[in-house]
This record gives sequence, C-alpha cells and structure tokens, in this order.
Amino acid sequence: MATILDSVNQRTQLVGENRLELLIFKLNSHQLFAINVFKVREVVKVPTLNCLPGSHSHVKGVASIRGTSIPVIDLRASIGMRSTGIDELSNLIVTEYNGTVQAFLVGQVMNIVNMTWKDIQPPPDQVGKNNFLTAICQIKREDVDQLVGIIDVEKVLANIIDYNIKISDALLNNEVSQKLQGHKILIVDDSPTARNLIKSTLMQLGIEVIEASNGQQAYDLLDRWCHEGKAVTDEILMMFTDAEMPEMDGYRLTHKVRHDPRMSNLYITLNTSLSGSFNEAMTEKVGCNKFISKFQPDLIVEVVHNRLLEKLAIES
Repeated sequence: MATILDSVNQRTQLVGENRLELLIFKLNSHQLFAINVFKVREVVKVPTLNCLPGSHSHVKGVASIRGTSIPVIDLRASIGMRSTGIDELSNLIVTEYNGTVQAFLVGQVMNIVNMTWKDIQPPPDQVGKNNFLTAICQIKREDVDQLVGIIDVEKVLANIIDYNIKISDALLNNEVSQKLQGHKILIVDDSPTARNLIKSTLMQLGIEVIEASNGQQAYDLLDRWCHEGKAVTDEILMMFTDAEMPEMDGYRLTHKVRHDPRMSNLYITLNTSLSGSFNEAMTEKVGCNKFISKFQPDLIVEVVHNRLLEKLAIES
C-alpha cells in the first residue's frame, strides 16, 4: 500500500492551483472518508502494537515503524464511532501534523483521487458543531456517486493532545502587546478547532478576531469592504490563513489578494499543519509574508508584533 504514495513529492505542483489529492479509506464500514495526501507519510499494514498504560482511550498503542516509535490512534473511535478490532483489511496511515508524527488505525485504504477545492463543500449546518468533518465531497466509484467525509484531524488530535495556548509572560507583558488592544485580525480556517485555538491566543492581547471558514468566504469579505470604499488594511491588521480549505484554499486566496490592487498590500501569514519546508517554498511562490506551523502561540504573537511594528513604522 505504501506504493500508492511513491509520487507524493511530485504532487506538490497541484497546490496553488486550488487542487488537492485525497487518500480515500474506510473505517470498517461502507462509508468513505479521506485526508489530504500531503499530510500522509506512508500507509502500512498494522504491525504488533505495544500497549501504553495510562494513555488516552483512543490511543491503541505504539508501533515501531522504520525504527521509530509512533503512537497509533483509533480513528474510528476518535470520531465517535464504535471501536472495532484489527483484521486483515486494517491499515495504519502514518501522518505528520504540526510537527508531530502519528498513525491512524483505519480499515481498507482504497485509492487516491485528484480533486479541485471548488468541488469540496463544508458539512451542512444541520449536522451540528460537534461533527469531525471539515468538508465533504462526492466521488464516482463503479459508476456510482459516493459521499466522502474529509476528517478534521486537528479536532481529533486536539481531543487527545492538550494544546497549550498560553503566551509567555515576556511576550504578554511586552510593550508592543499593550498597543494591540482593539486591533482586528482575520482568521481563515475550515477547522473550528484551529480557529478557536488561534482566537484564544489573540484574545489574550485584546485583539478582536474576525473568522472565515474558507478562502472564498474570506475573499468575499475583503471584496465587500473594497466595494464599500474601505481600505482593507484599515479594517484589519493582518490575516492568518490555513492552506487546505473547501471552495478556495489559502494559496489561491493569497494569489487573488496579491493580484487585486485594492487589497494587495494586506499582510498575510500562512498558518498550517503541512510540512514546513514545502510551505516555505509555497509562501514565496504565492506571496505570503510569513509562514508558521500550527499551533505555536508565541510564534503567532511574534508575527503579530512584527506586523504592528512594520505598520507603525510606515505610518510614522
């Protein structure tokens, strides 16, 4: 199964074109689920798992993969489904999020599909706020349209890992922090969990947060301000955007902003769980001012400090 991902490094050309590739799998049921290929290191059959007494109930144990001990998370149990055993169809999807490596125990891994973000939609509002999906899409299998749920992995991990949003005292009490009271920042992310973590960090500085759940929603907001005769940089200090989002991804959003003279000088920070080296290249390609990986509160604050100092220097 690992051979499915042999060409992952060549697939980076899709990013920036509002496209992505999804790894499709089952969770021992007929329903299909997916995660972005760019967050997947490899897919392997389930090796012997070593138990970790006292670990989270959704952690099945630790697997030794290529000489590295990797925690194994029962994805089915993590999204509220009944846990099942390991059988001949079970696989581990080894992933990297926010600088950490973990494996998700899943059922049968199907294939990789090439999609456009325009074909991927947020979950319907009627499913409630506690669902574990960031988006849904339809794919054709054997001439039948099938619904695919794209997992909110950040929410899954946040229920297991205790992400610390505390800002260090040195930054919190910094003179620049005192000048941030009342400033507004736009956060663009399809994961409510991710938005809440960033929002909770910024609110400690007295910053007012405006939220958008995808790039199209964010661009529409910026465009409306421009039509109303408002300067985008007067409305918000800066924008944090995720990379992967339905309808319009963060790279495409940045590209559109940079090529729109009404808003091209907006300060944009790419804030994503995708790998750092890849995003540093993409940051330069599409014109982001900065890239930081999730979730690092002090780094978020440092970026905001630098942006404010730059704005004050321009105005003085």
